[in-house]
Amino acid sequence: MRLLYHLLLLAGLSLTACTTTTVYIVRHAEKVSETDTTNLTPAGYARAAALADTLANRGIDSIFSTPYRRTRQTAQPLATRLGLPVVDYPAKPMEAIVDRINRMRTKTVLVVGHSNTILEIARGLGAQPAMSRIEAGDFDNLFQVTIHHGPFRKSVDFSPITYGMITMP
Repeated sequence: MRLLYHLLLLAGLSLTACTTTTVYIVRHAEKVSETDTTNLTPAGYARAAALADTLANRGIDSIFSTPYRRTRQTAQPLATRLGLPVVDYPAKPMEAIVDRINRMRTKTVLVVGHSNTILEIARGLGAQPAMSRIEAGDFDNLFQVTIHHGPFRKSVDFSPITYGMITMP
């Protein structure tokens, strides 16, 4: 009887130790020029609005962005819609945002980064994207990384999707 009690207790603790964190990772939307101080283009603002439409009902509870203008402009429509702050994280080292997310449990977050960081972030979280790089003109990638923390192991699912079919006159 005592063994059964301990097994049931262990099973109960195992179930409560299971958590899932969902992370959406996206590159900033279309930019005016190559410098980090530029605004989004009209197509970029439209894509940021499309991102807000895409993620508005996904239960986002935290939004992270590098401190650059175009990443913040990409995150802002969703932040405004959800009434959430956009929290800055340093673009480098990538481990700063990865460590922060890995400490989170049972959350759904958006991370807005750059073409040379978003795949690194996904890999840092344990995902295995098939892409080796984001091309200069690719702005429609939205990565979903789902982190399952179980009592004895962690597993990670990776889903690449696209969003915001933008057509400008």
